Amino acid sequence: MARKPKEKQEINGSAARGSTVSLKQLAAHLGLSTTTLSLVLNSAPSASSIPEETKKRIFAAAKELKYRPNYLARSLRVQRTHTLGVLVPELSDGYSAMVLNGVEAALTNEGFFYLTASHLHRDDLLERLPNVLIERQVEGIIAVDTPIRFEPSLPVVNVSGHDAIPGVTRVVLNHQHAAELGIGHLYDLGHRRIAVLKGQAFSSDTEIRFDTIMKAARDRAIPIHAKLQQQLEGDLPSPELGYAATKKLIAAGEQFSALFAFNDVSAIGAIRALEEEGFRVPEDVSVMGFDDIYGAAFNNPTLTTIRQPLFEMGRLAAKTVLKELAGERNGNSDSVLNVEPTLIARQSTARVSKAHLS
Repeated sequence: MARKPKEKQEINGSAARGSTVSLKQLAAHLGLSTTTLSLVLNSAPSASSIPEETKKRIFAAAKELKYRPNYLARSLRVQRTHTLGVLVPELSDGYSAMVLNGVEAALTNEGFFYLTASHLHRDDLLERLPNVLIERQVEGIIAVDTPIRFEPSLPVVNVSGHDAIPGVTRVVLNHQHAAELGIGHLYDLGHRRIAVLKGQAFSSDTEIRFDTIMKAARDRAIPIHAKLQQQLEGDLPSPELGYAATKKLIAAGEQFSALFAFNDVSAIGAIRALEEEGFRVPEDVSVMGFDDIYGAAFNNPTLTTIRQPLFEMGRLAAKTVLKELAGERNGNSDSVLNVEPTLIARQSTARVSKAHLS
């Protein structure tokens, strides 16, 4: 009986045991050079000169023998990992998830991957995680609602970053326009007694969102004094925070006909608190959110909100990093990429009731 060549015996044995088959072994198995296999498997432009029949043989053998390219070795050789790092406060179904969806959409189209790290607003993780990502050879970093506490040594884009940092591009919402849309909508519905839920102290958007809302109210001669303000407390992305803050607003005893929440998640909690206390939404109190997360349109009542184009912000952040890596954009100085909000009027807001007009 004829014996198989030693190389073919070894490669078949490796495949049977589930061991990794190397490029060299695969090339020997096919009787081709490693260069030819590399060109074909990496879809290199110069592979166009290789016969189609040869390409089919290579792909068929790679599949049959379960060949997996060594991306780590390749990355070290070409000094590219095609990987970005993404810093987020936490992974939830709201703000962060929608931004990440945009990041993923942009990177997938370009053959890039990303590593996500959640800092949970902890100072030690805010200091350590950027270095962890850099040690894992990411080519750029996207920080989402996250302060930059490291010296940028690679392309960095900060989504909702409001501090100017050399070398960091910021993707930010036009908050003044957002406040005008929100307060303007409530004003047009006749509301003059408006309560506000302010964001947590650690959120990047808290101060600018609150300040612009207060300005938009002052411009319309709407007083929002201390008893009509409550700050969210806690670091969980849960409606519970809006629920607790709204209970405090009600307990303060100051009447209000509308409530402008820091975000949609807190607005959903606010609606629950109001209904428990006997207030109907929107018949007695109108409620407005911010962000337009996926669940806003399916809440009961459906939530009126200021849409922040979170998916687009994530996509824009990723594309900006890729442009810097390709040398199409200068990232040496800080720059700002502005995005615009949209008013989404749904069921949770309505004209002020006659009881509040008296």
